[in-house]
Amino acid sequence: MKNIALVVGATGITGSNLSEKLIAKGWTTFGLARNPQGEIENLKAVAADLLDLKSLKIALKDVFPTHIYITSWMRQDSEAENIRINSLMVRNLLEALSPKKSVQHVALVTGLKHYLGPFEAYAKEGFLPETPLREEQPRLEIENFYYAQEDEVYAAAARDGFTWSIHRPHTVIGKAVGNLMNLGTTLAVFASICKETGKPFQWPGSEAQWNGLSDVTDARVLAEHLIWASTTELARNEAFNVVNGDFFRWKWLWNKIAASFGIKAVGYDGTIHPLEEQMKDEAVVWKKIAAKYALEESNLDILASPWHTDLDLGRPIEVMTDMSKSRKLGFTVFQSTEDSFNDLFKQLRIDRLIP
Repeated sequence: MKNIALVVGATGITGSNLSEKLIAKGWTTFGLARNPQGEIENLKAVAADLLDLKSLKIALKDVFPTHIYITSWMRQDSEAENIRINSLMVRNLLEALSPKKSVQHVALVTGLKHYLGPFEAYAKEGFLPETPLREEQPRLEIENFYYAQEDEVYAAAARDGFTWSIHRPHTVIGKAVGNLMNLGTTLAVFASICKETGKPFQWPGSEAQWNGLSDVTDARVLAEHLIWASTTELARNEAFNVVNGDFFRWKWLWNKIAASFGIKAVGYDGTIHPLEEQMKDEAVVWKKIAAKYALEESNLDILASPWHTDLDLGRPIEVMTDMSKSRKLGFTVFQSTEDSFNDLFKQLRIDRLIP
């Protein structure tokens, strides 16, 4: 049977990179989003609201996917609402497709909040796991919308007989505009502001993150991992961490990023300087930069998500992720993290999103 993919969240960092790889591999690929964009050639756009089951069924009436990739979520004001809304999105999607009996595999992208806790308790005392993070570590004894999403996939798989895979990336590095969690582009915008204004490129995070080991996930690696797990017999019905495969310390990478923008890095000085605070008054500055360099996006809030970058860089422990499970089953894709950032910065310049 021909592989037919439905990528949920096709406009995001993960979904857009995945869609491009699927199409390049010859898959018929549908991209579901609330507001589809026409940037990806040969992606068949599906406009749908995952919270409205009736409209979802109508939007998907002519779509018979063999593989579903869920890369989307919606942030709410509390974890209770995160659970309610994000589990409903998954439940509605799988319920709408259930009568078709076409689905062979569902891949769900979550992340390291599986181990570190949800937003309300993220990396807080009492919820700090042992690192490197490994898939066999049990769920935390706290409600978490990632667990609720997983449980919806498990329930639908038991009902409809498809296989599944859960994918837990660290911070995803790749291009997407308007993404809720975009550390790479946020740092590129911050560095561009610092270069233009002479403002110090001040490390915003904790001592533990500055000095400790870390890793990230290139969106291209995550895309390959999703396709691998969804088409590999041994990887079925398993949860996987997925990261680049190298480790780094931010005190090394911060200097590398600064060098790529031709500015001087300012490291940890004994105090956390949240990026949200450092960038709070920069909207007008960014509009001026965008006008000066004829950039495509002048709205700082659409490009940067400093709140999320602060969560990552402010953690009180070093965070690195074990990839042994995937390696043992044959996934050998590796990506240099320095190249991940440099490739992203190059693409942002080509697309005129930063100077």
